[in-house]
Amino acid sequence: MEGAKSGWISLTPIVVMLVVYLGGALLVGDFYRMPIWGAFLVAVLYALFLLKGYSFERRIKVFVEGAASRGILYMIAIFCLAGVFAASAKSMGAVDATVSLSLSAIPSGFLPIGIFLASCFISMSIGTSVGTIVALTPVVAEMQVGYSSPWLVAIVVGGAFFGDNLSFISDTTIAATQTQGCRMSDKFKTNFLLVLPAAIVTICLYLWGNQVAEIPTVVGDVEWIKVLPYVLVILLAVLGVNVLLVLLVGIVAADVVGLSTGAMSWIDTLRAVGMGLESMYELILVTLLAGGLMSMVKSAGGFDYLINRLTKNVNSRRGAEGAVVALTALTNLCTANNTIAILTTGPIARDLSQRYSVSARRTASLMDTTSCFVQGIIPYGAQLLMASGLAGITPFSIIPHLYYPMLIGLMVVLSICFQKK
Repeated sequence: MEGAKSGWISLTPIVVMLVVYLGGALLVGDFYRMPIWGAFLVAVLYALFLLKGYSFERRIKVFVEGAASRGILYMIAIFCLAGVFAASAKSMGAVDATVSLSLSAIPSGFLPIGIFLASCFISMSIGTSVGTIVALTPVVAEMQVGYSSPWLVAIVVGGAFFGDNLSFISDTTIAATQTQGCRMSDKFKTNFLLVLPAAIVTICLYLWGNQVAEIPTVVGDVEWIKVLPYVLVILLAVLGVNVLLVLLVGIVAADVVGLSTGAMSWIDTLRAVGMGLESMYELILVTLLAGGLMSMVKSAGGFDYLINRLTKNVNSRRGAEGAVVALTALTNLCTANNTIAILTTGPIARDLSQRYSVSARRTASLMDTTSCFVQGIIPYGAQLLMASGLAGITPFSIIPHLYYPMLIGLMVVLSICFQKK
Protein backbone atom coordinates (compact mmCIF):
# COMPACT_ATOMS: atom_id res chain seq x y z
CA MET A 1 0.00 0.00 0.00
CA GLU A 2 2.85 2.35 0.84
CA GLY A 3 4.41 1.67 -2.58
CA ALA A 4 1.14 2.42 -4.33
CA LYS A 5 0.75 5.61 -2.33
CA SER A 6 4.26 6.82 -3.16
CA GLY A 7 3.70 5.85 -6.80
CA TRP A 8 0.60 7.99 -6.98
CA ILE A 9 2.37 10.91 -5.32
CA SER A 10 5.17 10.72 -7.88
CA LEU A 11 2.60 11.41 -10.61
CA THR A 12 1.20 14.52 -8.96
CA PRO A 13 3.52 16.91 -10.89
CA ILE A 14 1.61 16.00 -14.06
CA VAL A 15 -1.67 16.55 -12.22
CA VAL A 16 -0.39 19.91 -10.97
CA MET A 17 0.52 20.92 -14.51
CA LEU A 18 -2.96 20.04 -15.81
CA VAL A 19 -4.75 21.74 -12.92
CA VAL A 20 -2.70 24.94 -13.23
CA TYR A 21 -3.26 25.07 -16.98
CA LEU A 22 -7.00 24.39 -16.76
CA GLY A 23 -7.43 26.82 -13.87
CA GLY A 24 -5.45 29.52 -15.64
CA ALA A 25 -7.34 29.01 -18.90
CA LEU A 26 -10.69 29.29 -17.12
CA LEU A 27 -9.51 32.38 -15.27
CA VAL A 28 -8.27 34.02 -18.46
CA GLY A 29 -11.36 32.80 -20.28
CA ASP A 30 -9.38 31.60 -23.30
CA PHE A 31 -7.40 28.36 -23.70
CA TYR A 32 -5.56 29.84 -26.66
CA ARG A 33 -4.12 32.73 -24.62
CA MET A 34 -3.06 30.69 -21.60
CA PRO A 35 0.73 30.04 -21.78
CA ILE A 36 1.19 26.30 -21.33
CA TRP A 37 4.86 26.77 -20.39
CA GLY A 38 3.75 28.55 -17.22
CA ALA A 39 1.87 25.45 -16.08
CA PHE A 40 4.90 23.26 -16.85
CA LEU A 41 7.18 25.62 -14.90
CA VAL A 42 4.98 25.40 -11.80
CA ALA A 43 4.94 21.61 -12.12
CA VAL A 44 8.74 21.48 -12.44
CA LEU A 45 9.23 23.61 -9.32
CA TYR A 46 6.81 21.37 -7.46
CA ALA A 47 8.60 18.23 -8.68
CA LEU A 48 11.97 19.56 -7.50
CA PHE A 49 10.74 19.47 -3.91
CA LEU A 50 8.88 16.18 -4.35
CA LEU A 51 11.87 13.90 -5.02
CA LYS A 52 12.77 12.13 -1.79
CA GLY A 53 16.26 10.90 -0.95
CA TYR A 54 17.93 13.27 -3.42
CA SER A 55 20.12 16.24 -2.65
CA PHE A 56 19.03 19.49 -4.27
CA GLU A 57 22.00 19.30 -6.66
CA ARG A 58 20.99 15.78 -7.66
CA ARG A 59 17.40 16.91 -8.30
CA ILE A 60 18.63 19.66 -10.59
CA LYS A 61 20.84 17.13 -12.35
CA VAL A 62 17.88 14.80 -12.95
CA PHE A 63 15.94 17.68 -14.49
CA VAL A 64 18.85 18.81 -16.68
CA GLU A 65 19.56 15.26 -17.86
CA GLY A 66 15.96 14.96 -19.02
CA ALA A 67 15.78 18.40 -20.61
CA ALA A 68 19.14 18.02 -22.36
CA SER A 69 18.70 14.41 -23.46
CA ARG A 70 19.63 13.50 -27.00
CA GLY A 71 16.01 13.02 -28.05
CA ILE A 72 14.87 16.36 -26.66
CA LEU A 73 17.72 18.33 -28.25
CA TYR A 74 17.23 16.59 -31.59
CA MET A 75 13.54 17.45 -31.45
CA ILE A 76 14.35 21.09 -30.70
CA ALA A 77 16.72 21.20 -33.68
CA ILE A 78 13.88 19.98 -35.90
CA PHE A 79 11.50 22.56 -34.40
CA CYS A 80 14.00 25.35 -35.12
CA LEU A 81 14.53 24.37 -38.75
CA ALA A 82 10.80 23.77 -39.27
CA GLY A 83 10.08 27.26 -37.94
CA VAL A 84 12.70 28.85 -40.19
CA PHE A 85 11.40 26.96 -43.23
CA ALA A 86 7.80 27.96 -42.52
CA ALA A 87 8.77 31.61 -42.04
CA SER A 88 10.98 31.69 -45.16
CA ALA A 89 8.30 30.10 -47.31
CA LYS A 90 5.65 32.46 -45.99
CA SER A 91 7.86 35.53 -46.51
CA MET A 92 8.36 34.78 -50.18
CA GLY A 93 4.63 34.21 -50.73
CA ALA A 94 4.47 30.41 -50.75
CA VAL A 95 1.39 30.25 -48.51
CA ASP A 96 -0.66 32.60 -50.71
CA ALA A 97 0.56 30.80 -53.83
CA THR A 98 -0.43 27.43 -52.38
CA VAL A 99 -3.90 28.70 -51.46
CA SER A 100 -4.38 30.19 -54.93
CA LEU A 101 -3.17 27.01 -56.62
CA SER A 102 -5.42 24.82 -54.48
CA LEU A 103 -8.56 26.88 -54.97
CA SER A 104 -7.95 27.39 -58.68
CA ALA A 105 -7.80 23.62 -59.14
CA ILE A 106 -11.31 23.10 -57.73
CA PRO A 107 -13.64 22.06 -60.60
CA SER A 108 -16.92 23.90 -60.85
CA GLY A 109 -19.74 21.93 -59.26
CA PHE A 110 -17.55 20.07 -56.76
CA LEU A 111 -16.99 22.78 -54.20
CA PRO A 112 -17.11 20.69 -50.96
CA ILE A 113 -14.66 18.06 -52.23
CA GLY A 114 -12.44 20.74 -53.71
CA ILE A 115 -12.27 22.71 -50.46
CA PHE A 116 -11.46 19.55 -48.50
CA LEU A 117 -8.66 18.51 -50.86
CA ALA A 118 -7.33 22.08 -50.98
CA SER A 119 -7.26 22.22 -47.18
CA CYS A 120 -5.51 18.82 -47.08
CA PHE A 121 -2.83 19.96 -49.52
CA ILE A 122 -2.24 23.31 -47.84
CA SER A 123 -1.97 21.84 -44.33
CA MET A 124 0.26 19.05 -45.62
CA SER A 125 2.51 21.69 -47.16
CA ILE A 126 2.72 24.26 -44.39
CA GLY A 127 2.48 21.79 -41.50
CA THR A 128 -0.04 23.64 -39.36
CA SER A 129 -3.78 23.24 -38.97
CA VAL A 130 -4.17 26.71 -37.46
CA GLY A 131 -2.28 28.29 -40.37
CA THR A 132 -4.48 26.48 -42.88
CA ILE A 133 -7.63 27.56 -41.09
CA VAL A 134 -6.44 31.17 -40.98
CA ALA A 135 -5.64 31.11 -44.70
CA LEU A 136 -8.78 29.39 -46.00
CA THR A 137 -11.62 30.21 -43.60
CA PRO A 138 -12.02 33.90 -44.60
CA VAL A 139 -12.17 32.85 -48.26
CA VAL A 140 -14.63 30.03 -47.69
CA ALA A 141 -16.82 32.07 -45.36
CA GLU A 142 -17.42 34.61 -48.16
CA MET A 143 -18.64 31.98 -50.63
CA GLN A 144 -22.37 32.53 -51.10
CA VAL A 145 -23.23 29.38 -53.04
CA GLY A 146 -26.13 27.83 -51.14
CA TYR A 147 -24.13 26.08 -48.42
CA SER A 148 -24.26 26.90 -44.71
CA SER A 149 -21.17 28.59 -43.29
CA PRO A 150 -20.68 26.03 -40.46
CA TRP A 151 -20.65 23.21 -43.00
CA LEU A 152 -18.11 24.89 -45.26
CA VAL A 153 -15.89 25.89 -42.33
CA ALA A 154 -16.04 22.32 -40.99
CA ILE A 155 -14.68 21.11 -44.33
CA VAL A 156 -11.68 23.41 -43.94
CA VAL A 157 -11.07 22.25 -40.36
CA GLY A 158 -11.27 18.58 -41.36
CA GLY A 159 -8.78 19.00 -44.19
CA ALA A 160 -6.51 21.03 -41.93
CA PHE A 161 -6.23 18.12 -39.50
CA PHE A 162 -5.46 15.71 -42.34
CA GLY A 163 -2.26 17.63 -43.06
CA ASP A 164 -1.52 18.33 -39.39
CA ASN A 165 -1.59 14.58 -38.82
CA LEU A 166 0.63 13.68 -41.79
CA SER A 167 2.84 16.66 -42.60
CA PHE A 168 6.56 16.17 -42.08
CA ILE A 169 6.98 19.64 -40.60
CA SER A 170 3.98 19.43 -38.28
CA ASP A 171 4.67 19.83 -34.54
CA THR A 172 2.63 16.71 -33.79
CA THR A 173 4.52 14.57 -36.31
CA ILE A 174 7.88 15.74 -34.98
CA ALA A 175 6.86 15.16 -31.37
CA ALA A 176 5.31 11.72 -32.04
CA THR A 177 8.23 10.34 -34.06
CA GLN A 178 10.94 11.70 -31.77
CA THR A 179 9.33 10.55 -28.52
CA GLN A 180 8.87 7.06 -29.99
CA GLY A 181 12.20 6.92 -31.81
CA CYS A 182 11.01 6.15 -35.34
CA ARG A 183 11.61 7.63 -38.78
CA MET A 184 9.12 10.14 -40.14
CA SER A 185 8.77 8.25 -43.42
CA ASP A 186 7.87 5.04 -41.55
CA LYS A 187 5.32 6.82 -39.39
CA PHE A 188 3.88 8.51 -42.50
CA LYS A 189 3.27 5.20 -44.26
CA THR A 190 1.63 3.63 -41.21
CA ASN A 191 -0.38 6.78 -40.47
CA PHE A 192 -1.52 7.22 -44.07
CA LEU A 193 -2.97 3.71 -44.22
CA LEU A 194 -4.78 4.38 -40.94
CA VAL A 195 -6.49 7.61 -42.03
CA LEU A 196 -6.97 6.86 -45.74
CA PRO A 197 -10.34 5.11 -45.24
CA ALA A 198 -11.54 8.10 -43.21
CA ALA A 199 -10.53 10.49 -46.01
CA ILE A 200 -12.26 8.35 -48.64
CA VAL A 201 -15.49 8.15 -46.63
CA THR A 202 -15.35 11.91 -46.02
CA ILE A 203 -15.00 12.60 -49.75
CA CYS A 204 -17.94 10.27 -50.46
CA LEU A 205 -20.07 12.15 -47.91
CA TYR A 206 -19.22 15.46 -49.56
CA LEU A 207 -19.95 13.98 -52.98
CA TRP A 208 -23.29 12.65 -51.78
CA GLY A 209 -24.22 16.02 -50.24
CA ASN A 210 -22.89 18.05 -53.17
CA GLN A 211 -24.87 20.72 -54.97
CA VAL A 212 -23.97 22.09 -58.37
CA ALA A 213 -22.64 25.57 -57.79
CA GLU A 214 -20.28 27.94 -59.50
CA ILE A 215 -17.14 28.80 -57.57
CA PRO A 216 -16.66 32.53 -57.06
CA THR A 217 -13.47 34.10 -58.32
CA VAL A 218 -11.56 34.47 -55.07
CA VAL A 219 -8.05 33.64 -56.15
CA GLY A 220 -5.32 35.60 -57.83
CA ASP A 221 -2.69 34.55 -60.34
CA VAL A 222 -1.09 31.23 -59.54
CA GLU A 223 2.68 31.43 -59.11
CA TRP A 224 3.70 27.80 -59.47
CA ILE A 225 7.36 28.30 -58.66
CA LYS A 226 6.52 29.54 -55.16
CA VAL A 227 4.89 26.20 -54.34
CA LEU A 228 8.08 24.33 -55.29
CA PRO A 229 9.74 24.39 -51.80
CA TYR A 230 6.70 22.68 -50.26
CA VAL A 231 6.59 20.03 -52.97
CA LEU A 232 10.33 19.44 -52.61
CA VAL A 233 10.10 18.97 -48.83
CA ILE A 234 7.18 16.53 -49.10
CA LEU A 235 8.92 14.52 -51.83
CA LEU A 236 12.26 14.25 -50.00
CA ALA A 237 10.57 13.35 -46.72
CA VAL A 238 8.51 10.58 -48.34
CA LEU A 239 11.73 9.20 -49.86
CA GLY A 240 13.12 8.85 -46.33
CA VAL A 241 15.77 11.57 -46.39
CA ASN A 242 16.86 12.73 -42.91
CA VAL A 243 14.40 15.36 -41.69
CA LEU A 244 17.10 17.90 -40.79
CA LEU A 245 18.54 17.68 -44.31
CA VAL A 246 15.05 17.91 -45.80
CA LEU A 247 14.35 21.12 -43.89
CA LEU A 248 17.72 22.64 -44.79
CA VAL A 249 17.04 21.94 -48.47
CA GLY A 250 13.58 23.47 -48.07
CA ILE A 251 14.98 26.62 -46.48
CA VAL A 252 17.56 27.05 -49.26
CA ALA A 253 14.90 26.41 -51.92
CA ALA A 254 12.55 28.98 -50.36
CA ASP A 255 15.33 31.60 -50.21
CA VAL A 256 16.44 30.92 -53.79
CA VAL A 257 12.89 31.20 -55.12
CA GLY A 258 12.25 34.33 -53.07
CA LEU A 259 15.44 36.04 -54.25
CA SER A 260 15.06 34.98 -57.90
CA THR A 261 11.48 36.21 -58.12
CA GLY A 262 12.20 39.44 -56.27
CA ALA A 263 9.78 38.51 -53.50
CA MET A 264 12.57 38.68 -50.90
CA SER A 265 15.83 40.55 -50.36
CA TRP A 266 18.89 39.27 -48.49
CA ILE A 267 17.68 41.17 -45.43
CA ASP A 268 14.30 39.44 -45.70
CA THR A 269 15.93 36.01 -45.70
CA LEU A 270 17.80 36.84 -42.49
CA ARG A 271 14.69 38.36 -40.96
CA ALA A 272 12.77 35.17 -41.78
CA VAL A 273 15.31 33.14 -39.79
CA GLY A 274 14.66 35.31 -36.73
CA MET A 275 10.90 35.16 -37.21
CA GLY A 276 10.98 31.38 -37.60
CA LEU A 277 13.00 30.85 -34.43
CA GLU A 278 10.82 33.30 -32.53
CA SER A 279 7.67 31.46 -33.59
CA MET A 280 9.04 28.30 -31.98
CA TYR A 281 10.31 29.73 -28.70
CA GLU A 282 7.28 28.71 -26.63
CA LEU A 283 7.24 25.21 -28.06
CA ILE A 284 11.00 24.86 -27.45
CA LEU A 285 10.60 26.07 -23.86
CA VAL A 286 7.73 23.65 -23.25
CA THR A 287 9.76 20.80 -24.77
CA LEU A 288 12.68 21.49 -22.42
CA LEU A 289 10.43 21.76 -19.38
CA ALA A 290 8.47 18.64 -20.37
CA GLY A 291 11.67 16.64 -20.87
CA GLY A 292 12.97 17.64 -17.45
CA LEU A 293 9.61 17.09 -15.76
CA MET A 294 9.18 13.61 -17.23
CA SER A 295 12.73 12.74 -16.13
CA MET A 296 11.92 13.68 -12.53
CA VAL A 297 8.61 11.82 -12.59
CA LYS A 298 10.37 8.75 -13.97
CA SER A 299 13.12 8.95 -11.32
CA ALA A 300 10.47 9.13 -8.61
CA GLY A 301 8.89 5.92 -9.93
CA GLY A 302 5.88 7.55 -11.55
CA PHE A 303 6.26 5.83 -14.91
CA ASP A 304 6.60 2.39 -13.38
CA TYR A 305 3.56 2.98 -11.19
CA LEU A 306 1.42 4.32 -14.05
CA ILE A 307 2.43 1.55 -16.45
CA ASN A 308 1.74 -1.10 -13.80
CA ARG A 309 -1.70 0.40 -13.18
CA LEU A 310 -2.45 0.71 -16.87
CA THR A 311 -1.32 -2.83 -17.56
CA LYS A 312 -3.00 -4.39 -14.54
CA ASN A 313 -5.73 -5.76 -16.78
CA VAL A 314 -3.70 -5.58 -19.99
CA ASN A 315 -2.31 -8.83 -21.33
CA SER A 316 -2.05 -8.16 -25.04
CA ARG A 317 -0.79 -5.72 -27.62
CA ARG A 318 -4.37 -4.59 -28.21
CA GLY A 319 -4.72 -3.59 -24.58
CA ALA A 320 -1.43 -1.69 -24.64
CA GLU A 321 -2.51 0.27 -27.71
CA GLY A 322 -5.84 1.06 -26.06
CA ALA A 323 -4.03 2.38 -22.98
CA VAL A 324 -1.80 4.62 -25.12
CA VAL A 325 -4.82 6.01 -26.97
CA ALA A 326 -6.80 6.62 -23.77
CA LEU A 327 -3.86 8.38 -22.08
CA THR A 328 -3.24 10.60 -25.12
CA ALA A 329 -6.92 11.50 -25.48
CA LEU A 330 -7.29 12.34 -21.77
CA THR A 331 -4.20 14.56 -21.77
CA ASN A 332 -5.36 16.34 -24.92
CA LEU A 333 -8.78 16.99 -23.41
CA CYS A 334 -7.09 18.59 -20.41
CA THR A 335 -4.49 20.66 -22.27
CA ALA A 336 -6.42 21.49 -25.48
CA ASN A 337 -3.10 21.18 -27.30
CA ASN A 338 -2.28 18.08 -29.37
CA THR A 339 1.49 18.68 -29.45
CA ILE A 340 1.69 19.09 -25.66
CA ALA A 341 -0.42 15.96 -25.20
CA ILE A 342 2.08 13.95 -27.26
CA LEU A 343 5.10 15.44 -25.49
CA THR A 344 3.56 14.66 -22.10
CA THR A 345 2.46 11.09 -22.77
CA GLY A 346 5.20 10.14 -25.25
CA PRO A 347 7.76 8.71 -22.78
CA ILE A 348 5.07 6.69 -20.97
CA ALA A 349 3.67 5.42 -24.27
CA ARG A 350 7.14 4.34 -25.42
CA ASP A 351 7.78 2.29 -22.27
CA LEU A 352 4.30 0.75 -22.47
CA SER A 353 4.69 -0.12 -26.16
CA GLN A 354 8.07 -1.75 -25.62
CA ARG A 355 6.60 -4.02 -22.96
CA TYR A 356 4.00 -5.38 -25.37
CA SER A 357 6.00 -5.25 -28.62
CA VAL A 358 4.03 -2.45 -30.27
CA SER A 359 6.17 -0.97 -33.05
CA ALA A 360 7.40 2.60 -32.65
CA ARG A 361 5.78 3.69 -35.91
CA ARG A 362 2.44 2.24 -34.81
CA THR A 363 2.55 4.00 -31.44
CA ALA A 364 3.55 7.31 -33.04
CA SER A 365 0.71 6.97 -35.52
CA LEU A 366 -1.86 6.17 -32.82
CA MET A 367 -0.76 9.07 -30.63
CA ASP A 368 -0.74 11.60 -33.47
CA THR A 369 -4.09 10.49 -34.90
CA THR A 370 -5.77 10.35 -31.48
CA SER A 371 -4.55 13.83 -30.57
CA CYS A 372 -5.78 15.24 -33.89
CA PHE A 373 -9.17 13.57 -33.37
CA VAL A 374 -9.60 15.08 -29.91
CA GLN A 375 -8.19 18.47 -30.88
CA GLY A 376 -10.44 18.54 -33.92
CA ILE A 377 -13.70 18.24 -32.02
CA ILE A 378 -13.20 20.14 -28.75
CA PRO A 379 -14.87 23.59 -28.88
CA TYR A 380 -12.17 25.20 -26.72
CA GLY A 381 -9.25 24.17 -28.94
CA ALA A 382 -7.31 26.81 -30.88
CA GLN A 383 -8.47 25.46 -34.24
CA LEU A 384 -12.22 25.67 -33.66
CA LEU A 385 -11.91 28.95 -31.79
CA MET A 386 -9.96 30.44 -34.69
CA ALA A 387 -12.30 29.04 -37.36
CA SER A 388 -15.46 30.21 -35.60
CA GLY A 389 -14.00 33.65 -34.92
CA LEU A 390 -12.97 34.20 -38.55
CA ALA A 391 -16.34 32.98 -39.86
CA GLY A 392 -18.46 34.79 -37.28
CA ILE A 393 -20.14 31.61 -36.01
CA THR A 394 -19.97 29.53 -32.82
CA PRO A 395 -17.62 26.54 -32.38
CA PHE A 396 -20.60 24.35 -31.45
CA SER A 397 -22.24 25.01 -34.84
CA ILE A 398 -19.17 23.54 -36.56
CA ILE A 399 -18.81 20.36 -34.50
CA PRO A 400 -21.75 18.34 -36.00
CA HIS A 401 -20.18 18.70 -39.47
CA LEU A 402 -16.65 17.60 -38.55
CA TYR A 403 -16.83 14.32 -40.46
CA TYR A 404 -13.11 13.73 -40.94
CA PRO A 405 -11.94 14.25 -37.33
CA MET A 406 -14.72 11.99 -36.08
CA LEU A 407 -13.92 9.33 -38.66
CA ILE A 408 -10.20 9.20 -37.80
CA GLY A 409 -11.21 8.68 -34.16
CA LEU A 410 -13.38 5.78 -35.30
CA MET A 411 -10.52 4.38 -37.40
CA VAL A 412 -8.22 4.37 -34.38
CA VAL A 413 -10.75 2.33 -32.40
CA LEU A 414 -11.43 -0.07 -35.28
CA SER A 415 -7.72 -0.56 -36.02
CA ILE A 416 -7.17 -1.63 -32.40
CA CYS A 417 -10.24 -3.85 -32.16
CA PHE A 418 -9.73 -5.69 -35.46
CA GLN A 419 -5.96 -5.86 -35.69
CA LYS A 420 -4.32 -9.15 -36.61
CA LYS A 421 -3.01 -11.23 -33.72
